[in-house]
Amino acid sequence: MIDQSFLHLIEQSIRIHWDLPAMTDFQGKTFYYKDFAREMDKIHHYFKAANVHRGDKIAIVGRNSAHWAIAFFSTLSYGAVAVSILHEFNKESIQYIIDHSDSKIIFADEAIYNELDKNALPKVESVFSLDNLSLLHSVSKDLQTFAGSAESFFEENYKNGFFVNDIAFRHDRSEELAVINYTSGTTSSPKGVMLPYRSLWSNTKFANEQLPFIHSGDDIVCMLPMAHTYGLAFEVLNSISMGVHIHFLGKTPSPQVLVKTFAEIKPKLVLAVPLIIEKIVTKNVFPKLEQGAAKTLKKIPLLNAIVYRKVRKSLIEVFGGNLVEVVIGGAALNADVEKFLRKIKFPYTVGYGMTECGPLVSYSYWTKFKERSCGQIVDRMQAKIDSEDPENIVGEIRVKGTNVMLGYYKNQEATDEVLQKDGWMKTGDLGLIDKDHFIFIKGRNKNLILGASGQNIYPEEVEDKLNNSPYIAESLAIEENGKITALIFPDADALKADGIAPENYQSFFEETIKEINSQLPSYSKISAVVLQDEEFEKTPKRSIRRFKYQPGSHPINE
Repeated sequence: MIDQSFLHLIEQSIRIHWDLPAMTDFQGKTFYYKDFAREMDKIHHYFKAANVHRGDKIAIVGRNSAHWAIAFFSTLSYGAVAVSILHEFNKESIQYIIDHSDSKIIFADEAIYNELDKNALPKVESVFSLDNLSLLHSVSKDLQTFAGSAESFFEENYKNGFFVNDIAFRHDRSEELAVINYTSGTTSSPKGVMLPYRSLWSNTKFANEQLPFIHSGDDIVCMLPMAHTYGLAFEVLNSISMGVHIHFLGKTPSPQVLVKTFAEIKPKLVLAVPLIIEKIVTKNVFPKLEQGAAKTLKKIPLLNAIVYRKVRKSLIEVFGGNLVEVVIGGAALNADVEKFLRKIKFPYTVGYGMTECGPLVSYSYWTKFKERSCGQIVDRMQAKIDSEDPENIVGEIRVKGTNVMLGYYKNQEATDEVLQKDGWMKTGDLGLIDKDHFIFIKGRNKNLILGASGQNIYPEEVEDKLNNSPYIAESLAIEENGKITALIFPDADALKADGIAPENYQSFFEETIKEINSQLPSYSKISAVVLQDEEFEKTPKRSIRRFKYQPGSHPINE
């Protein structure tokens, strides 16, 4: 049905917004919607010469850029399947994914492609550069011949111009495979999530309808990895479908660059992971509230409201001053930071999603959002808790609906583990659902620790307490010999600023744990502290790869 066609949404948006800017690379080139359409048409000609067929796999691996988006939409509109690969994966993982996905064509940053072992990519026939969309390598004589004369071909082909009526996307089918997105692997090796067109359409349609403050011509900063479904769906797919101007930050910017970019672009909507918000609040806002007049004024009931209004205004200015909402996803938000954001009435909300749902499961606009929740189940989706009392007894969250994946690519065993015959999918997340259908996540099923007397211990809740300390940069709570051990990566700068020398770290943190334990139930108290010399290994969305730090496998410094 055309009214549920993802590609129809994109094609109509390109037609309507033909003369508006679509994408700009950080300190680089701007592509208007009409340029975007023509670049896709060019790539389709390359695909024809390369003998690409409907359903063929095309891998895309590179930093965020307009060329990444052009390669992605060109692939889908031609009928091929996009295999989006996080550029921060190590080269062995990238090689494995390209080979496992059966990709015959690669679009890659040249710096990434040059590092790959070409012998590990036997199925690859052609490689295009994401730096300039040129052909880097091909075994196809037809494609080599076409690439050699492409400039004169396009000059002749477009001698009369390229117009709105020259674009004609194919009609996608709802169950047709659109994207294979390999998960980041916090608890296991990457798996290829197969997302059909209905999932892309449903996620995009929801954003179209539930973010009414976004209009054509608005600007958005794309800073989340495009190869992760969170950034792809809401910074890219939704933006293109609404005629928004995307500004790609092709590298992880420093806070100074980010603040400068927000000041220049003035986005209404910002999508962020908790780490960004927590750093801004704990490093910049909290310390100022404990200094000078602010410390005194916030204790006086009538005056603290004035202080908090000023703080709210200054925080909104950090994001460019035009902010309507910050949507936080990818992990849980620190409880103290969230309590503070509520107190100052900052326009934030926390959503819940997973790659297997492309990604959206729940969301609520910030004025309706409930603290510590992650919103209400979204349109065309259902959720339930696998427990006898879903409001009070924690159970696994199960979901069903249009957003849900087809399964894992070439991995029926893993598919059968999560996709049940009645259509419900096991998320692996534990939580509650209240009477208003708000979801409250307690932790990951695989992370759950059983206490000595059978109590459920959620390590995320213990870590939340640990991470409130200004001296702890990161932490993990793990179970060893029936007891909780805290793995801590210290914040060396904060410790140095307060005169705490490295040789005193262990005793200092043992005292810190005593204070934290006073806030924890007896069955989840921390018994031991192990300090880490380096940051924890993370996925590209900044989640710690927990499985690498479990007893018998974690690199603890003895």
